[in-house]
Amino acid sequence: MEGAPKKPLLAVISQGCAANFGDGEKIARVFADEYHVVFGMTETQTNEAQLPQAFVLNVCTVKGNAGALKLLRETLSTAPEAKIFITGCAPKDFREAAAKITDKVVYTSLRELGLSKQPLNTLRESPLVGIVNIEEGCLDACAYCSTRLVKGRLRSYPAADILQQVKRLVNDGCIEIQLTGQDCGCYGFDTGTNLAELVQQILAEVPGNYKMRLGMGNPRHMMQYLDKLIECFKDDRVYKFIHLPVQSGSENILRAMNRKHSAADYVMLAEAFNQIPLFTLSTDLIVGFPGESEQDFNDTLDILEKTRPTVCNITRFVARPNTPAYNMLAAVPDQVKHTRSAALAEAFQKIATENNARWIGLTETVVIEKPGYRKGTYIARNAAYRPVAITSDRPLQPGERFTVTITDAEPFALIGRIN
Repeated sequence: MEGAPKKPLLAVISQGCAANFGDGEKIARVFADEYHVVFGMTETQTNEAQLPQAFVLNVCTVKGNAGALKLLRETLSTAPEAKIFITGCAPKDFREAAAKITDKVVYTSLRELGLSKQPLNTLRESPLVGIVNIEEGCLDACAYCSTRLVKGRLRSYPAADILQQVKRLVNDGCIEIQLTGQDCGCYGFDTGTNLAELVQQILAEVPGNYKMRLGMGNPRHMMQYLDKLIECFKDDRVYKFIHLPVQSGSENILRAMNRKHSAADYVMLAEAFNQIPLFTLSTDLIVGFPGESEQDFNDTLDILEKTRPTVCNITRFVARPNTPAYNMLAAVPDQVKHTRSAALAEAFQKIATENNARWIGLTETVVIEKPGYRKGTYIARNAAYRPVAITSDRPLQPGERFTVTITDAEPFALIGRIN
């Protein structure tokens, strides 16, 4: 309304997984009545008059505190007078480290912000991507994980609320729905349902030209409803993509990690998903966990070769305070970690290139996601959530659909030509 006072500016900056970004969007909606909310700092750094009066740093510390502490320092340097709220995965040791940098941080949480009564507006980072958090917490106690110290035990959100949110997002123009959480694999185990039943309910009750991407699920949970889950991928509205973290190919190391699944369990699941033509299997691997021998590492190389994922997040073990792994003996030297992670990355990139090469010569429909790094290039997504790099003489907009022919393949992307 003309003459109304201008709202102060607040920037919400999220790190880490899709679940954290989904939480960041919820936080933005809570603050939207009081502030003009933007996502990230890039659009506010260039003009000092437009610096935010407040920041919400929705941090991730799963791989250590360095990234979150760097973000805090950058925020203080950019806007030293701004209010700073911190939420996300901020365990005790991060707070202690942050206190050495500044004493002006206010810590908060989703519960303190009253997100159970969040407004129904659809403020989000992308107008075309709807992130839907379906649960918080998990049912596991992995020896290396600090996230569970912050997020706690599984709390599944009601299916009726999730359906309402998906309908609203699709009606608002979203063409991609990301179902996410700390562990989507155990969604509904506390309420008598599961992820496959939720997806089938969405497909039955939410019509539209959209695609769903399913979030990470631990193997031991997805085994319990595997057949029903595979049925979901027969619908074209579900990306042919699953994120199934194994973390190690060694039975000894999996037991030390307290992962509760075996390497054989993961192989069985991977083989089931890989029977779906041109499916994208994604996994996570940790190298250098305490006690990891050369044979343990070779077991991890073997499981990589056997299951042939197209996406693999490789992490060198970092001990997190207050986790069981923090005090484990037989630490693996850093140089050994670097050598093993490099060997694992080399083996994975060869597999990923071979997997992506299966697409060469195929014609398919893709959706533009964002501009590429080089001028005139764009990144699109295909039905298996593979990134497809294309070039165009005219500007392309996110959400545009094109028929392309895949002409080449790299480890991390396909190369396409618009027909």
